[in-house]
Amino acid sequence: MTRRYDPDRRQRIIDAAIRVVAHGGIAGLSHRTVAAEADVPLGSTTYHFASLDELLIAALRQTNDSFAAAVRESGALADPGCDLAGELARITGEWLAGDRTGVELEYELYLAALRRPALRPVAGEWCAALGDEVTRRTDPATARAVVALLDGICLQVLLTDAVYDAEHTREMLTRLIPAVPAAGADPGGKLAA
Repeated sequence: MTRRYDPDRRQRIIDAAIRVVAHGGIAGLSHRTVAAEADVPLGSTTYHFASLDELLIAALRQTNDSFAAAVRESGALADPGCDLAGELARITGEWLAGDRTGVELEYELYLAALRRPALRPVAGEWCAALGDEVTRRTDPATARAVVALLDGICLQVLLTDAVYDAEHTREMLTRLIPAVPAAGADPGGKLAA
């Protein structure tokens, strides 16, 4: 029997796993449900992903960069004169207002790391990717605090089905992010001579 060349099968399996989790949560994920969703033989899922954790890692990697990518693609952080708090609040609002199922899925996979230690390093990549973007405009400790605040706000919005409040987010971020000194000002508070 000749094996059919199928270079996209691994990706189709990952995409199917994401759809299965989106529809039925992580509890509904199995090699069998993913194989059925991807329309591939059961052996294909176990060939490409020996364990469900391996499959979840691939799915999490695929989904968890969307917010950091939104920040990166906005280009706003590259402008040293932009209102960093305002831009992050705006981008967060746009991300939450976008594909809600995708955002919920991203968080479901992210939070699965609580019970599945194999996912923790990948879940940490989400924080690191966003932190790297924010560090371009502030120090690493502040960037970590900003990531934690945005993560908490997003999780609260998702869990409570609350309306995202960009102005509140901007205000909270402003409390964390040091003000950028005006051009020509001395960081010590004295006017430049």
